[in-house]
Amino acid sequence: MGILHTYTVDVTWTGAGATGTTSYRAYSRDHEVRLDGKPSLLGSADPAFRGDPHRHSPEDLFVAALSQCHMLWFLHLASEAGVVVVAYSDAATATMRVEAHGAGQFTEVVLHPVVTVSGVGTAVDGTSDGHLMALHRRAHEYCFISRSVSVPVRIDPSPVRVTTATIT
Repeated sequence: MGILHTYTVDVTWTGAGATGTTSYRAYSRDHEVRLDGKPSLLGSADPAFRGDPHRHSPEDLFVAALSQCHMLWFLHLASEAGVVVVAYSDAATATMRVEAHGAGQFTEVVLHPVVTVSGVGTAVDGTSDGHLMALHRRAHEYCFISRSVSVPVRIDPSPVRVTTATIT
């Protein structure tokens, strides 16, 4: 068995107001997510479920966790492969289906990474779209979050961007 890591997150509902859950419309979905030694995240439900659109929803954070995990593994694997990544962004998208009785699930998550690599002092073959796609596939195989979910997570990267700017 491998090394075990544990994670503790405190979630506190702050939306009871004066009446609590006397009806579905009577209470706020606002809550705080606290992790020891880190800034609190202000959470709520998705606006479609009476949540505050200015707060993070569990659905937002789920998609963000998949994107973050993939990015961190990709950067790790790129560094091992000698690929100098100087910029990375992802406009991840997800589709969630809600059924008539109210339950639902994500049906797909698509990561759209845009990777910029340095063309200065790096091997040209390390910056090909095919080579980076192989790194994306490996990152997906290693990502703890994607390995833990049943929803399909697809990687749809943009063509590699190469910069000749020097790294300072």
